[in-house]
Amino acid sequence: MNLMSAELTEKQFKKISLLIYQLCGINLKDGKQALVRARLMKRLRALKIQSFTEYIGYIESQSGKQELSFMVDVMTTNKTSFFREPEHFTYLCENILPKMNHRRMRFWTAACSSGEESFSLTMLLREHIADSALRDIKVLATDISMKMLEKARHAIYSEEEVRDIPPLFLQKYFTKIRQETTSFYKVRDSVRALVRIGWLNLMDPWPMKGPFNVIFCRNVMIYFDRPTQQRLIHRFWELLEPGGYLFVGHSEGLSAVSHKFNYVRPAVYRK
Repeated sequence: MNLMSAELTEKQFKKISLLIYQLCGINLKDGKQALVRARLMKRLRALKIQSFTEYIGYIESQSGKQELSFMVDVMTTNKTSFFREPEHFTYLCENILPKMNHRRMRFWTAACSSGEESFSLTMLLREHIADSALRDIKVLATDISMKMLEKARHAIYSEEEVRDIPPLFLQKYFTKIRQETTSFYKVRDSVRALVRIGWLNLMDPWPMKGPFNVIFCRNVMIYFDRPTQQRLIHRFWELLEPGGYLFVGHSEGLSAVSHKFNYVRPAVYRK
């Protein structure tokens, strides 16, 4: 009962918000206090911690440094699906890939969550690129959530999660797994082999080098304040090759963030 009634004061909320912002740039705006409390209660129960004062002390201790990663997991929604915002993939297939044949290609999904975006992209690449050229294709998939990356590495999805995949793709690129009364679908090695999955905090110094031909970073900037968005867009600019493309979420136009990129169509920009 004491734990269920644990309160998150304004001071504690600001402290937690600052810790998350310093770690990964996520900006927990005012008015999110009840949401933060609700999402963190499960962590307090798991750790058998009785108050948010004790929880903050644990985070700041030597033994609690990894807890910030769990906090990020519960603060991000990780809502995604296969072929989400399909007009992006249509544009990629009709206007970008035809100009990139017979050359080295590098793609980056900068917030891959549980892998659906990366595998959607890779299935399309296998459909539109000759087998002889696949060796020159690289897809980098990164995310800050260890939980989501673990799911991406296993690449096993429920029937509900694969509902938006075209039936032909489902048959061609997935293996059906039957477990008791439930069916799951595992991405086949022919798709997984093209994807390199890794942990990355977009606010950290980046270990990879460009150039990339295409970067997907959709529905990510909504978590950041304007200065963080500007730093992120500048980094993308540096890592894209001249003429490369950046895909963002439909609610994430760059007009108020940066004028480096040329507007192509809603949520699609070109260097």
